[in-house]
Amino acid sequence: MKTISSVVEQYIKKKPFLQSALAQGIINLTSLSRQIRPEVSEILGKDVKDGAIVMALKRLSDDLEFRATHRIVKVLKNIGEITVRSNLTDYTFLSSETVLPQQAKLLEAVNEDQDIFYTSSRGVNEINIVVSNKLDDTVETLFKNERLTQKAENLSSVTVKLPAENVSVPGIYYFIFQRLAWEGIVLYEVISTTNEFTILVNDDQVDTAFKTIKDLKTL
Repeated sequence: MKTISSVVEQYIKKKPFLQSALAQGIINLTSLSRQIRPEVSEILGKDVKDGAIVMALKRLSDDLEFRATHRIVKVLKNIGEITVRSNLTDYTFLSSETVLPQQAKLLEAVNEDQDIFYTSSRGVNEINIVVSNKLDDTVETLFKNERLTQKAENLSSVTVKLPAENVSVPGIYYFIFQRLAWEGIVLYEVISTTNEFTILVNDDQVDTAFKTIKDLKTL
C-alpha cells in the first residue's frame, strides 16, 4: 500500500538536485510541498494536504540516506593538489591490431621530455590519446595509417587528487560533475585512476573549471 511518505520519498529520489538541497537544509519545505502536491495526490488517488507532505519531507531530511551529501562534502574538503595543463590535443582512433605498437613508439617520445603531458584510455572500440600539442606532428606521423575519428585542439586539463576515502563514499563524482554542469563546463574527456581524475575542457573554460573544483574545498 502506498503512503504519503513512500510516494514523497520516491519523488525526491528521482531528482538528485532536490535530494542534495534537502540534505543540506537549504530548501523551503512548505514551498516544495506545494510544488509536488499535485503529483503526490494523483499517485495516491486522493487529495493530500501540504502539511502531510511537509512532515514526510522532514522525516526524509533526517534519514541517513538523505544526509549522504554531508559525507561527500567532508571528502571534498580534503581534495589534494589540483594541476592545470594547457596546449593539449585530444585524438581518438578506432582500435586496431597496429595501434598499440604505435602507441609504444609514442611513449618513447614522451619519455624523452618530462614536460610533455600524456594520457591515454582504451574503450571497446576506440583508443583515446591526449598529448601536449608540441607532439602533434609525432602523433600524426606514427598513427597516419590508423583511422582518426576525432581530433580536438586548444584544450586544457584539470587533474584532481582525491583523498583515499573517495572510493568508499558514493556520489563523489556525481557531486563534482554536477557543479561543473551548473557552470556550463563542457567535458571533452574524463580520465580517472583510483585516487585521481583528469577532465579535459576548452582553453576558454579552464579557469572556471579550476575555480569550481577549488571552491568545493570550502563548502
